[in-house]
Amino acid sequence: MTGPVQPLVGARFGDDWWQRGVIYQIYPRSFADTDGDGVGDLSGIIDHLDHLGPDGLGVDAVWLSPIYYSPGRDLGYDVADHERIDPLFGSEADFDRLVAECHRRGIRVVLDLVMNHTSDEHRWFMASRRGREGPFADHYLWRDPAGFDAAGAPLPPNNWVSFFGGSGWEWETAREQFYYHTFLKEQPELQWRTPAVEAAQWKMVEGWLDRGVDAFRLDVFNVFLKHPDLPDNPTRPGSTPWTRQIHLHDRDQPDLPPLIERFRALLDARPGRLSVGELFDETIETAAALARDRHLVFEWELVGVRWSADPVSAALIRRDEAFGPHRWPTVVLSNHDQPRHASRLAATMGATDTDTDAIARAAAVLLLTARGTPFLYYGEEIGMRDVDISPEESVDPPAQWVGPEFQWWDRSRCRTPMPWTDGPNAGFTTGRPWLRLGPDADTRNVRAQAADPDSILALYRQLIRLRATTPALQVGSFRLLPMSDPGIVSYLRETADQTILIALNLGREATTWHVPPPLEGSAWRLLVGTSAAAPAVERLAGGHALALSSDEGLVLEAVR
Repeated sequence: MTGPVQPLVGARFGDDWWQRGVIYQIYPRSFADTDGDGVGDLSGIIDHLDHLGPDGLGVDAVWLSPIYYSPGRDLGYDVADHERIDPLFGSEADFDRLVAECHRRGIRVVLDLVMNHTSDEHRWFMASRRGREGPFADHYLWRDPAGFDAAGAPLPPNNWVSFFGGSGWEWETAREQFYYHTFLKEQPELQWRTPAVEAAQWKMVEGWLDRGVDAFRLDVFNVFLKHPDLPDNPTRPGSTPWTRQIHLHDRDQPDLPPLIERFRALLDARPGRLSVGELFDETIETAAALARDRHLVFEWELVGVRWSADPVSAALIRRDEAFGPHRWPTVVLSNHDQPRHASRLAATMGATDTDTDAIARAAAVLLLTARGTPFLYYGEEIGMRDVDISPEESVDPPAQWVGPEFQWWDRSRCRTPMPWTDGPNAGFTTGRPWLRLGPDADTRNVRAQAADPDSILALYRQLIRLRATTPALQVGSFRLLPMSDPGIVSYLRETADQTILIALNLGREATTWHVPPPLEGSAWRLLVGTSAAAPAVERLAGGHALALSSDEGLVLEAVR
């Protein structure tokens, strides 16, 4: 039984929040634990909503990584019941209370929908694997063997492989057929071409909408549909079984856009509902082609970029060219599958530990001023780093299989608990944390940074407040400026009434930046600087020479 849906109170944006707002990703296992079992829970999120609300960071939505009932073989991305909260995280009432408390603070709620596959413990699959008859018989991607080898063993229907290595086909003796899995064998693939599957998925979505959910992130959504005839994929040279195939038939099918439109029809019936698709193993051009109003698509140009002026500039240009003026991108620097950006960006340049906080500050400027909807991963607002997790401690299943045929980055390193205070377990739990905390948790924590006006947290608060009151940073056009000073990336965000200038020194040395000329009759006014030594000049004319230290960022506005 669920409670009444609480309306949004005091949300600063209306139905266009998906474009103007900032979305904060919470990894629930690692945010805050209230019952002492060492795993974060929904009550822990509720207890810390003021950190995210209008008097804290000021984000506009929270995206929750999966909280559905799951055996946890892929830490929630193997769902056994899409309509039930996993008791690990709390009760159904806890979820309803979370929605109500978010809405009371003007924060929208985004759920992570895993609809490409289920757990092998899902009731649909347990029924489907027993035989070829019954209401769930065709809910999954089953096929007869292509034949039998000399020993009588069945041969897979085609050459499709699993992303995690080996064949993507698993034999089921009871049914005498193979089922397909892009990921773990415990994650069987749903057959979206079966009408009952689509109908059941939409019913589930409607149920969450009825409970007040404002948006959905679609896990690996471009893999939902496969070629109906399941032909072999073409092959090519590559370092792993996955990269040795051109994935022509197991993703990106021509009838995917109509499927997404049917999904969007459910959401569009309710004002202001957002969806964002996770594009699996594809290009920025594919992301742009699948994006539309209120349906965003993640692209990864800035996630993999080297932290220096030329590659960052090239990534910004590619994004702008791919999406153009009429499609809206996302801005992502890290998430639950990627290294934390302070660690990753520093590593790309061999920076010392002393440099890493400066890099985190400059990255905050990039995240919150580039064109697109920013997605901020929990902990980045205090500059959290990846944590060394030994193989014995790892809780990332694919990390156990790393070898010559399978390269993998252990995602445990970026999923460690949020440090709230100094002291035992950094205020995350009274028990033993499910993953170890970072070694700097006593000093790098929310309480310490909230008390420091020069902290990374203070900078994030300042930038998010600025973005919320600056239309050019929300919806303005993007224009990269010529690189007139070595190491400097500079760009303009513009509306008809406002011009914002951003400059980042991504070189390893201090440099002099010559401020470009503003509009005639105008000067530049400094809004945000990432360094304590940011220039104190009230108005800067074009050509003014500014000394910028390595990884220093500035945000300026043209004023008359």
